[in-house]
Amino acid sequence: MLSIQVGSALSVGLASDLGAGGAAWLRLSAGALILLLVARPPWRTVRRRDAPGLLALGITTGLVTVCFLAAIARIPLGTAVSVEFLGPLSVAAVKSPHRRALAWPALALIGVLLLAQPWRGRVDPAGLGFAALAAVGWAGYILLTQHVGTRFSGIGGLGLTVPVAAVTAAAFGVPQAAGHLTPTLLVIALGLAVLHPVLPFAFEMLALRRMSTAAFGTLMAVEPAIGVLVGTVLLHQRPSAGQVAGLALVVLAGAGAQRVAGGRDGSSDPDRIPRSSHDL
Repeated sequence: MLSIQVGSALSVGLASDLGAGGAAWLRLSAGALILLLVARPPWRTVRRRDAPGLLALGITTGLVTVCFLAAIARIPLGTAVSVEFLGPLSVAAVKSPHRRALAWPALALIGVLLLAQPWRGRVDPAGLGFAALAAVGWAGYILLTQHVGTRFSGIGGLGLTVPVAAVTAAAFGVPQAAGHLTPTLLVIALGLAVLHPVLPFAFEMLALRRMSTAAFGTLMAVEPAIGVLVGTVLLHQRPSAGQVAGLALVVLAGAGAQRVAGGRDGSSDPDRIPRSSHDL
């Protein structure tokens, strides 16, 4: 989570030089190159009927990356992460057999309102809109991941979907980045790709081998808080007391939804909030 949020914070500078689309395209392209070299994508096992799901997942990943970078270029990192978190949180709640789970997205929405503070007149509608699109995309990512989850495992799946994501982002990124690329920016993009997606997905694989998915999902609810912390340290985005309270509600909602989805003992959690293509 720290690697993802640091990578996101450091991408703000790249987005200011190349636009959100250009930054997403370069980062995903560098990540795709690294994964093609180290993940050994299982090309020979891909069947024709696998193609629609893999393409849809890759396209969704590319669009989510573009939208999220466009959001954090306009609104604080912690707020953007919290808004994006509403997508998977809603999926987990809707798919839960417990109707009381629907209360958690509502609680998280109150937290997001406290973070955005629209009553102060400082709301950036475009930033919140891009974050909301990223939330919808992340929800779609979950459903697509579950759809193709019986076919592929490990980071080999990333080697199949991240190149598609890079091509998708190119539709937005190439026009924005044209004429602005420099060797320095290419090196920066390569470093950002290591921070996200390469390292986080590898770390998640190691974590999931040592803990239940329910525990994993509950810990991942802390990610909005890490986003605020990283935004404070690296981007000097200091939250107010009311925003801290809103953040606490988002984290509480995320943890509560995961515990309900995982059952009382946390031993099984088929509908946890997935972050990576480990779930492929």
